Amino acid sequence: MSANHETRLATTQGTFSPDLQKNWGWLLVLGLSSIALGTLGFYMTFALTLVSVLFFGVLILAAGIFQLIHAFTCTGWKSVFWHVLIALLYVVAGVDIMIDPVRASAILTLVLAGLLIAVGLLRSIMAFQLRSTAGWLWPLLSGLVSIALGAMILAQWPISGLWVIGLFVAIELVFNGWSYLIIALAVRRAGREGRISA
Repeated sequence: MSANHETRLATTQGTFSPDLQKNWGWLLVLGLSSIALGTLGFYMTFALTLVSVLFFGVLILAAGIFQLIHAFTCTGWKSVFWHVLIALLYVVAGVDIMIDPVRASAILTLVLAGLLIAVGLLRSIMAFQLRSTAGWLWPLLSGLVSIALGAMILAQWPISGLWVIGLFVAIELVFNGWSYLIIALAVRRAGREGRISA
């Protein structure tokens, strides 16, 4: 075995704990489950959008309630009024989202489209400022893709509000699953190589 291979093996084994190397199968299950859920999500983008928006509404409502409780338990603080006002805004926003998740998803999708276009424009400007360096086309390509995605979402708005968030969640689940799957296989390989070298 070459010294370079031994060094790489030691580095890889140092990255993954022995306990993780024994239980790599759980990472594999997590990855496969995430891929399966994401793939299923592609066929249920409307339902996934509604569930995601409702969950977002519940989180905002809970944050508002906790902030309201905190505001009334903190006596002697000069900013209690503003603290209560912010908490009430959170509560109202959370309740509003939960009452009409379809309208909330349309608004969130509009904001998302605007953000994609803004980020795409900024990336494109940055790319042109870096055009004297190697690889400047990649940020430009990334910026143009963001602008195109934002424009496509806007072109179909408000209908796009019914599926965009669910589609993005499904994509995230699939990519997350593949990353866990690859890590699980790397952990398994590190454990095997460690046993062989021992």
